[in-house]
Amino acid sequence: MNNIVNLEIPNLDHIPTVASSGVLVYMNISQATLRKKDKQASEQITASNNADIGVASVNKKLLGNCAELDAIQTFVSGVRNWHTRVTQPWADKGPRYLFTARYPDWVNKMTGFQQEMTRLVDALELVYNWKVMQAQASLGSLFDRKDYPSIEELRSKFSLEFSSEMIADGTQQRHYSGLTEEQIKKVCTSQIEHTSKKYDFIIGDVWKRVHKMCVRVADRIDYKAHEKTKRIYDSMMQDALDMIDLLKISNINQDPEMDRVTRRLLATFNGVTKEALQKDEKLRTQTKKSIDDVIKSLPSFDM
Repeated sequence: MNNIVNLEIPNLDHIPTVASSGVLVYMNISQATLRKKDKQASEQITASNNADIGVASVNKKLLGNCAELDAIQTFVSGVRNWHTRVTQPWADKGPRYLFTARYPDWVNKMTGFQQEMTRLVDALELVYNWKVMQAQASLGSLFDRKDYPSIEELRSKFSLEFSSEMIADGTQQRHYSGLTEEQIKKVCTSQIEHTSKKYDFIIGDVWKRVHKMCVRVADRIDYKAHEKTKRIYDSMMQDALDMIDLLKISNINQDPEMDRVTRRLLATFNGVTKEALQKDEKLRTQTKKSIDDVIKSLPSFDM
């Protein structure tokens, strides 16, 4: 039985808007740590110190101090942090929600990240055999050639992949095989409810991020001229601008409260720089008061 059902969906304005205003994005990064536990050495350490078996272990850095490997690890950490920052949670694991306004930049950035990953792995490959030779000398009896993958195996351990897909919200006309009309309606209704909860989750995450930013800035600028200064970071000011941008693009339902907070933060941070806040006590006081007012007006969301 093949059924196509055109459902009469209730007027839930934000349900289809979630699907049309964002996509689900996937990013998978893998890397080799090139660390190895030496079981025999671990047992020797515990035995020589009269310790219980398993309370200590010897972990070898197979390439020693390798700048090329360190560069990959730092790069991967940065990519993961950036991806988390520009997306919203959707599931415990797997895809994250990305507002369509950010999609072109996300694709460009991820493409650039892929190219940079390839370059960094190429750099590691160039020094790999030499690093293995150095490790043989530095590790002494801990060296075991079987711990080291071939060049081909090494490259296969590093990858960066990304993809995206549209969101099904349960309101579209769908083709199902083997289901009755009533069963199809139940499937679609369940999907609508699921998407509705995701919408609340996404917006809740936005408010939490804004709250975290406001608390951080308010704390860093809360000092008088005669008191010990607190360090104000460039990243903190950029985070404030990023949160304002996030509020703009996430206000898909034209929520007046979200619009009010956005305009208040724009007025608060317009033309304000790290240097100005460091030098001007009056500006710090005014800025903090404005931020405190915003904090008081934010939804709770168990913050």
